Amino acid sequence: MIERALASVSLGAVERNCARLRAGGAPRQSAAARLCAVVKADGYGHGAIECARAARDGGAEWIAVATAREAAELRAGSVEGPLLVMGALTAEDAVMAVEARADVVAWDAEAMRALPAGARVHVKLDTGMGRLGTKDPVQAHALLDEAARRPDLELVGLMTHFATADEAGDEHFPAQLERFGAFAAEARERHPDLIMHAANSAATLRDPASHFDMVRCGVAIYGLDPFQEDPAAHGLEPALALESYAAAVKRFEAGESAGYGRRWTAAEPTWVATLPIGYGDGWRRALGNGCDVLIGGRRLPLVGTVSMDNVTVDLGAETDVRAGDPAVLIGAQGGERILAEEVAGRLQTINYEITCGLTPRVLRRYDR
Repeated sequence: MIERALASVSLGAVERNCARLRAGGAPRQSAAARLCAVVKADGYGHGAIECARAARDGGAEWIAVATAREAAELRAGSVEGPLLVMGALTAEDAVMAVEARADVVAWDAEAMRALPAGARVHVKLDTGMGRLGTKDPVQAHALLDEAARRPDLELVGLMTHFATADEAGDEHFPAQLERFGAFAAEARERHPDLIMHAANSAATLRDPASHFDMVRCGVAIYGLDPFQEDPAAHGLEPALALESYAAAVKRFEAGESAGYGRRWTAAEPTWVATLPIGYGDGWRRALGNGCDVLIGGRRLPLVGTVSMDNVTVDLGAETDVRAGDPAVLIGAQGGERILAEEVAGRLQTINYEITCGLTPRVLRRYDR
């Protein structure tokens, strides 16, 4: 059944990626650490509830999100197991998170005092990310001690986040890791049951020393390469394909144009297909005259301006493409494939901005 804009999501791929990460199937990954699957931002555009369930089936013991509302939505979708809200919380958010049976993160005394009774707390140390978390080890120890002392709270974890784990050879990641490792060893002496966690997907694949008790993998569970190259190099399988179809096929004579602003004109007689997908679906306007799509198993250039609802593709002087033929913007067709990493490279951005940018107008269809 043809859809104008369809994201086909393989939950089997999500499950297998988690199983590989959990079992040490990816290069340099150990099987000792627990896996926390990050499904914030609607599962990086893949679908949070569906992907959380698939991740659990693949061995993820924990699920993480950014907001209290995301946690509540997962619980409403019958997602069980330990759940962590990693982002900043208002007082109302903290109540919502606790009501959703989700752990929360604290990094200053004021936020700790505002937590409702029953909150399970992870203290965040800023080792060099420069966003949330306390930079002061003394304050971090005090927060750990307070959470452990208060009868209305439960101290669960200690965490940090890496800024440059995806930049091979940099010196900041090792420095952050050393800083957190030293602090974690001190904290373990005072609080032996703490869950220590620091690694994102890139750190998980880069250095087993970063794994501690748990790794928090986001992009990797969806088969996206945190190093922006090729997920297959890490034993990962892309979970999402973005598809449309040729709604119209027209003959163009030399000098005729396609799209707003006439930013592409035919240099010679050719055929042009219109696909009913555009920036209203998350296919960015900056991709005009700047990427390929797959039709009939062949790479063909997108030409002209990306509009809200349509793009145009140059089929060449001769074509066997007909209206109704399927088109692939991300994924494989025949012997060709286009990765989210390739699209991101065209835009000088990262792969998960591509999948996160797919709008609700794109139908999600799930399979195993």
